[in-house]
Amino acid sequence: MRESALALALTGFSFMLTVIWGEPLLRVLRHLRIGESIRVDGPQGHISKLGTPTMGGVLFILPVLLITVLFNGASLLGLTLLGRSIFLPIGTMIVFGLLGGVDDWKKLRGKNKEERGMRARTKFIIQIIFGIIIALGLQYVLQVPQIYLPWMEAQFSLGFWYILIATFLIVGFSNAINFTDGLDGLAGLISATCFAVFGLIALMQGQLYLARFCFTLVGALFGFLWFNVHPALLIMGDVGSLPLGATLAVVALMTGQWILLPLIAIIPLSEIVSVVLQVGYFKLTKGKRLFKMAPLHHHFELIGWSETQVVQRFWLIGLLVAIIGAAIAIG
Repeated sequence: MRESALALALTGFSFMLTVIWGEPLLRVLRHLRIGESIRVDGPQGHISKLGTPTMGGVLFILPVLLITVLFNGASLLGLTLLGRSIFLPIGTMIVFGLLGGVDDWKKLRGKNKEERGMRARTKFIIQIIFGIIIALGLQYVLQVPQIYLPWMEAQFSLGFWYILIATFLIVGFSNAINFTDGLDGLAGLISATCFAVFGLIALMQGQLYLARFCFTLVGALFGFLWFNVHPALLIMGDVGSLPLGATLAVVALMTGQWILLPLIAIIPLSEIVSVVLQVGYFKLTKGKRLFKMAPLHHHFELIGWSETQVVQRFWLIGLLVAIIGAAIAIG
C-alpha cells in the first residue's frame, strides 16, 4: 500500500519540479532564439505561434530522468530484474528524445530556408533500428509477457512475430504522438491520460517501478501543460513528441496489455490514420482530398471549431475511451 501511495505521490512531486524550472528554461530558449524560424503549415490562425519557443519536451524529460534515477539509480546493483526493467523505458525516452532533438535543431538551424529537419526516410529508418533493439530487449532481456488478454485472463507467446509487432507499435506510436502535437495542450493532455491508465495497470500488476515511472511522467506532463495550454508559451517539438509515443508503446508492451493501446490511445491512432488515408486517397484520386487537411485536428479547425474546442473535445473523447480501456484491463 505504501509503494502504491508513493507511485501516486510522485505525480505531484514531478509536477512541482517541472513547473519550478519551467521559467528558467523559457528564458534560456528565448535567449537562444529557439523557435524563431518555426513554420506552420496548418490553418492561418496558427501564424501567431511563429517564434514561440520550441524543443519544450526537455521540460518534462529531464525531471522524469532525475526523479527515476534518484529513486532507482542509487540501488541499481541491488535491484531485481523487475527493478532494473525501468531503465528500458528511460533509455527509450533518451534515444528517441535525442533523435527528435536533432530533427528540431535541423528545422531551426538548417543551412537553407527550405530545410525542414531530417529527411523523413532517414528518421524513419533510425526509428525502426531503435524499435528493433528495444523489442529484442523486451523479449530476450526482460522476457515480458508477449500478449495478455484481460477478458480471457490468459497470455500467449507470439514467437518471432512479437519483435515485428513491438517494433511496429514503437515506431507507429512515436509518429502518432508526433502528428497529435499540433495544437496547444493536445499531445500533453492525451499522453498524460494514456500514461495514467497504463500506470494504473502496472500498479495492479505489481510492477511498482513501472507504475512510478508512469505517474512521474504524468506529473511532469502536467507541469509542461502549465506552459503549453492555449495560448502556449512553449511548444513540445519532436524532442518531446517522438519519445512520448515510443515510451508509451514500451510501457504498454511491458504490461503485456498492448492489445488495449489502440483503444487507450484512440486519438493519436486517429491522427496517424487520418494522415495515411489522406496521402493514400490523394494519390489514388490524383489530387483529391479526403479531409480538408491532415492530421485530423486541422480538419476540424477548418470546418469551424476553435483550437480550444478541438483540444477539449479530442481530450474528452480520449479520456472516455481510455476509461473503457482501463475497465477492460481491470475487469
